[in-house]
Amino acid sequence: MKLFERLWTVVTHVLDIATLSTFSHDGALQTPLFENSQGNFDRPRGPIFKPPGGRPEGDGSNFVCDYSSMTGWRPCSTPDDRGCWLTNGKGGKFDISTDYEAVAPTGILRRYALTVTNGSINADGLEFPFAKTFNASYPGPWLQACWGDVVEITVTNRLPFNGTSIHWHGIRQNQTMHMDGVNGITQCPIAPGDTFVYKWNTTQYGSTWYHSHYSLQYADGMVGPITIHGPSSFPFDEAAKTPLLMTDWGHNSAFDAIYTGLENPSILLNGRGNVTRFSGVPAKLPIPQPYTIIFEKRRYPRPKRYLLRLINTSFDTTFVFSIDNHNLTVIGADFVPIHSYSNTSVLIGIGQRYHVVVEANPIANGSQPIPPDGNFWMRTYVAQCANTANFPKGYELSGVLRYDSSSTAMPTSTTWNDMSLACSDETYSSLQPILKWRVGSPSNGNTGEEHDVVLNPTAQPFPLARFSLDLPSSSTFNPLRIDYSDPTFLHLNNTGSWPSQWVIIPEDYKSTDWVYMVLAGDRKNGNRTTGAHPIHLHGHDFAVLQQTEGQSFDITKLNLKLDNPPRRDVVLLPRNGFVIIAFKTDNPGSWLLHCHIARHASEGLAMQILERRADANNIWPFDNSPAIARARRLCVKWNEWHSDCRNFWPGGQAGCERNVFQDDSGI
Repeated sequence: MKLFERLWTVVTHVLDIATLSTFSHDGALQTPLFENSQGNFDRPRGPIFKPPGGRPEGDGSNFVCDYSSMTGWRPCSTPDDRGCWLTNGKGGKFDISTDYEAVAPTGILRRYALTVTNGSINADGLEFPFAKTFNASYPGPWLQACWGDVVEITVTNRLPFNGTSIHWHGIRQNQTMHMDGVNGITQCPIAPGDTFVYKWNTTQYGSTWYHSHYSLQYADGMVGPITIHGPSSFPFDEAAKTPLLMTDWGHNSAFDAIYTGLENPSILLNGRGNVTRFSGVPAKLPIPQPYTIIFEKRRYPRPKRYLLRLINTSFDTTFVFSIDNHNLTVIGADFVPIHSYSNTSVLIGIGQRYHVVVEANPIANGSQPIPPDGNFWMRTYVAQCANTANFPKGYELSGVLRYDSSSTAMPTSTTWNDMSLACSDETYSSLQPILKWRVGSPSNGNTGEEHDVVLNPTAQPFPLARFSLDLPSSSTFNPLRIDYSDPTFLHLNNTGSWPSQWVIIPEDYKSTDWVYMVLAGDRKNGNRTTGAHPIHLHGHDFAVLQQTEGQSFDITKLNLKLDNPPRRDVVLLPRNGFVIIAFKTDNPGSWLLHCHIARHASEGLAMQILERRADANNIWPFDNSPAIARARRLCVKWNEWHSDCRNFWPGGQAGCERNVFQDDSGI
């Protein structure tokens, strides 16, 4: 393997010099981040190599990391040590212990183009005629980059009745708030027929996804995977195809499902499901074959290890993922590499991601033997955040692992014994980051700020308002609702008050200060959280200082972990309990914090954290900032489109007569 990797590096290096091609085989434009004005083809260059997590074959398999400008460096990742990434032989190294929030390698500029269109999808045996997709595919194209690259994506909106904005989930966006892709906060929506260019740095590495942040739109199909190749905390030989996106699925638009629920629901794994298995509804179209991965059976010198990248992109569902007769070694949570631990399953909340390594060596499941045909079910159970009592037997069968690529037989394997489906995050003590943080004292009070999840379905400050994040002492119900035409980004020079429904929480501290936030159940109503909520903060990884289920927040009974606590960008607020998070105020801008259950976000369960407003205004002065100018141009196009009610669904005079455009929070 080492010899092959060195040979691949030499071959791709020579090909790159010989062809001077700026296009990769996946169709994305790749541009070095250094200038070569002298045309000196003989000068030394840095390494170009296929990343260890790259796809072995098929679409995207020709992707390479390009560190041409890093002369004297070489890749150092091996199957038995994936913690090393680049070394220069002089003591310089980029590896799993590098402080990725401070430094990164120098990669290249990678350009992608995404076009959003309406379409129809057969994902599970029933047509879904309300699809909205990227580049006419579901899931959308796999966007790949390498640690230290700059990524530029041109998004064109061809939807007839919807605006859109695209969020790059979990991307740090350090000093690039305007690229976060949240309409009403960082930009106006991209109007039908218009285009917007996003550009951001890959300071982190790992797996995530991109999705629309325009109301409920992503649940109609506007999602796709992102991989930023970099080091890993556990050895593996190769990745198992592309990232695994799991989701609930219906056959009515999400804009309708928020009122009526998902129609004829099913579960999809990478865009494939079986509506009959989940809902008992007869299929009217061919049911796609389950998503399948192939493992190579090898005994010498040891069984092969495969990297799986798990992403929950659901509308409303927390999943428990497992593979029959195979343990999962968990090595990363969201964008944070962790010390490995093993389990038979992993719980994945909406928006959460896990990297797991699976050894190609089936193990007996108690008294249940290993199937002789080498076929095993991958299962996506619905966690007990919801009532699962009436689900049919076998509803969770969503994918297949095979050791014989020629086999077409459905597996006969059985599920793990005593596997927990409890609606609880992965065990708190198991999520130990490799790169340690020591969290300082809060700058915003003794325990920080407190916000309760409040359910109020009757107040209705807007038609779909049901949830808010309110202060425990608040006498008002204030769910978030943004203004598509007037994003917060265009008001960073505002020194006065803010519209109440924008729910802006100012955090004006120094870049080294820490902010603590307590998120809890409604203490005025028995501490009810109305279920568990996957809470996502944009613009930051945050430390999880405490996470407690079934207990009211009590300042006298805290047990905060400040020395290397779990860290991520989506945390499950436990049922009828609380979670305390902390982040450093080192990223000026307005950052959305919200529940990632799509309908809850749509119903107002969110707020904006306005971080160091004055510094943000200095970065993007209203009258002298190209970013502000681009945002204003986008708003002009949006307002032109939005000013004509004939553009509203279902179009023409019917759109005017319907006279409803935004019935929800807008995010």
